[in-house]
Amino acid sequence: MKKTLLKSVSLCAMALSSFAYADVNTDFGISAPQLNAQTYILMDYNSGAVLASLNPDQRQYPASLTKMMTAYVVGDAIKQGKVRNSDMVTVTENSWAQKFPGSSLMFLDLNTQVSVGDLMKGLIIVSGNDAAVALAEHTSGSQQAFIDQMNKYAQQFGLKNTYFTTVHGLDDPNQFSSAHDMAIIGAHVIRDQPEEYKIYAEKEFKYNIKKPQPNRNGLLWDKTMNVDGMKTGHTDKAGYNLVASATNANTRLISVVMGVPTYKGREVESKKLLQWGFANFETVKSLPAGQAIKEESVYYGNANKVQLGSVQDSFITIPKGKTADLKARYELDSKSLEAPLAKGQVVGKVIYQLDGKDVASSPLQALQDVQEAGIFGKAWDWLVLTVKSLFN
Repeated sequence: MKKTLLKSVSLCAMALSSFAYADVNTDFGISAPQLNAQTYILMDYNSGAVLASLNPDQRQYPASLTKMMTAYVVGDAIKQGKVRNSDMVTVTENSWAQKFPGSSLMFLDLNTQVSVGDLMKGLIIVSGNDAAVALAEHTSGSQQAFIDQMNKYAQQFGLKNTYFTTVHGLDDPNQFSSAHDMAIIGAHVIRDQPEEYKIYAEKEFKYNIKKPQPNRNGLLWDKTMNVDGMKTGHTDKAGYNLVASATNANTRLISVVMGVPTYKGREVESKKLLQWGFANFETVKSLPAGQAIKEESVYYGNANKVQLGSVQDSFITIPKGKTADLKARYELDSKSLEAPLAKGQVVGKVIYQLDGKDVASSPLQALQDVQEAGIFGKAWDWLVLTVKSLFN
């Protein structure tokens, strides 16, 4: 059932906390940049729109990108109160730095005690394989139990091409992920764990050695962009990987490049992708949370009307400078709305157009509960609908 909105949908400045993804068509005829990577993706964090990609679902060795999920599992345990940043963790033989020669390390000494807070910095900033094991053992009792949690979250996130067999990301033939899945993990880190995400922006960390170790994400030093995370990874089999996130005005983008041939190349290719995205696209808040865009009749209920909108902020991505040209209409899933209706129940969709072409849609939801009416109210509404059907 198609209807046109009586007035334009309000397009407000975005907020960075939403995850109400719209169905977005980003085929605007804008040519994507050419990158030297086996696979890549550029995603709008707020709308979920994929702006550019190459083999985004191809399974790759994730290397230390794995540690984003490691940090997420620990961060969620902190949020639930199962683990505290002040907890002191004893370094076991499994997490001793000498177990990982030639790899990225926090440089933990055997039988010493380190706080969870410091281990999280050692994990995220300097990509310590020893820190990953120490956190896993403290959080779940064993590495395998922790890995099971990592894969549980991967399933919850709907990741189709990710499976973890280690907590640190060192190559294993049965471990894999994809650029698309890593972008989703990154989005969850930003949305669900804002305090932990701040660590990804820190440029260096010093522990147990004379000089601080730098964050390997060189884009954090780039003054031409506002990059505030996320994670690097490298092994001989994986090549050079980088997940990066940056903001520009009302837009936050997440880029993932995997299988880049050189250390510096992953920064060059990521910057190329992010700059292209910011130059060509912008994010608009299409439906502010809780704001009614229309009131519709409802039948068989204890109320005659129900307000429709979105219970969460909803965002779409469009070509830069086209916000004023954006038009919207809505469609209901049925000819009439009937009680009971629950707040948040999807009853249709809002469709957005540019230049006469549908470019995005988002769910249209009831903004309040409507309970069933009594027997006499139902009988009256049945009569009203029956009469209306005779004239339709």
